Amino acid sequence: MSNLGFKKGDKVVIIGGGFAGLQLAKTLMKSDLEVILVDKQNHHQFQPLFYQVASGRLEPSSISFPFRKIFQKSKNVDFRMADIISINPGEKKLMTAYDRTVSYDHLIIATGCRTNFFGNDEMSENAFSMKTTQDAINIRNKILFSFEKEIFAHTVDKQAWMNIVIVGAGPTGVELSGAFAELKRDVLPKDYHNIDFSKFNIILLEGSKYTLNNMSEESKIASRKYLEDMSVIVKTETMLDSYDGNVAVLNTGESIPTKNVIWAAGVTGNIIEGLNPNDIFRNRYIVDRYNRLKGFENIYALGDVAYMETPKYPKGHPQVANVAINQAKNLGQNMLKSLKKEDAALVEYEYNDLGMMATIGKHKAVVEFPFLKFKGPVAWYIWMFLHLMLILSVRNKLIIFFNWAWSYLTRDTSLRLITMINYKKEKVTDN
Repeated sequence: MSNLGFKKGDKVVIIGGGFAGLQLAKTLMKSDLEVILVDKQNHHQFQPLFYQVASGRLEPSSISFPFRKIFQKSKNVDFRMADIISINPGEKKLMTAYDRTVSYDHLIIATGCRTNFFGNDEMSENAFSMKTTQDAINIRNKILFSFEKEIFAHTVDKQAWMNIVIVGAGPTGVELSGAFAELKRDVLPKDYHNIDFSKFNIILLEGSKYTLNNMSEESKIASRKYLEDMSVIVKTETMLDSYDGNVAVLNTGESIPTKNVIWAAGVTGNIIEGLNPNDIFRNRYIVDRYNRLKGFENIYALGDVAYMETPKYPKGHPQVANVAINQAKNLGQNMLKSLKKEDAALVEYEYNDLGMMATIGKHKAVVEFPFLKFKGPVAWYIWMFLHLMLILSVRNKLIIFFNWAWSYLTRDTSLRLITMINYKKEKVTDN
């Protein structure tokens, strides 16, 4: 049994306002702890729907929730907007990017993941990732901008603007490919009468043999069929070797002219400097069954950056939202019990897999629960309902529902503003 040692009035600092950090802060509302949530963004981002922002289906504000609004009625939870660059465990202090410090009695690291380009600097410079709301906005802007550029481009350059390469056929890559395919079929031809959209290619690359490789055989086969029925070009057992901003070179030797590459092929933990590298495994902090860091009594890690070995998961838990949320709930309840000196009632964490799901397009989805699998329209409705229920506010639920209903009935969306172009990704001069 473990004594977590929390006392009334202790200052608990949570780094990161993703699923884990936000859930823990909400669990500790109305407790006798002083809770400070720190994040470099001033809002929580609902990552499962980033692809709908990137494809112009939802406004960023509908899946973004300001922390100060969430906790405006809480007397013990406060927010600090800061980028934490190092931890000083000896002095119990955090150093921010602006040379300011934040002190703590107990520290919870919930910094999540960033895109893993596997050390390829060229890819990092030229390809888009999709780990923040701003990333999703940048993708939307650049894709829409590509069609404006195509109209003025020389004949030799036109096809490069009409090819989108998406790397990685996990849920993010599959959902993004399906969303762009629906744009190609239902929306863009109405806007651009002088563009031949039969030449608009959505190319999905996957290094393994299947799309949705972590799901069942049935879901793998169904997802690929859905994508190919929507005219997505799926290339499995194929990897992207290089991309200079103009040409994507595959490991098969094939070269694809493209101005748009979206990288959805892997993630790695956001590690903060200051702790012993021996306490980190594969960019994740080694924690015990209470999410407490190895060698520390007052530092914890949650979610994607926590590496916990358990009987069911001897190689660590999957880096998914359900793990992050439930680890935060478990730690929060244990912290409240520790405040009440109920150490005998502390609960070790174990993940109960609730299943996986992915949507490819209208009436095209796959859902896997522990004892039940769905595909097709039923799975699509289940996917929509469960994601809608996870949205934080009633107002945002209604906004998203209205947008989905409008898109369902009209096969259209009005969210096609080009608001800003990330010119770092733009490799050609105006013609």
